[in-house]
Amino acid sequence: MDINEINAKVDAFLVDELEIDPEKISDDARLKEDLGIDSLEVVDVIVLVEEEFGFKMRPEQFKELKTYGQFCQFILDRLA
Repeated sequence: MDINEINAKVDAFLVDELEIDPEKISDDARLKEDLGIDSLEVVDVIVLVEEEFGFKMRPEQFKELKTYGQFCQFILDRLA
């Protein structure tokens, strides 16, 4: 899987499940401030990672990531 496939899956989830405006999604968009992912939605994002990408992610790992681009790269690095 490459970064474009990861971006497509993450984009679809953010738009469909969390109802984030697709116009706001970019590599430098901040997860909390720009995309509005709050502490309750972090659980949903972690479930997405487990279901879509097949590995476990801890909430602390997600909190260390600041931008959408970092999040997608984190996923890519775990799949490599």
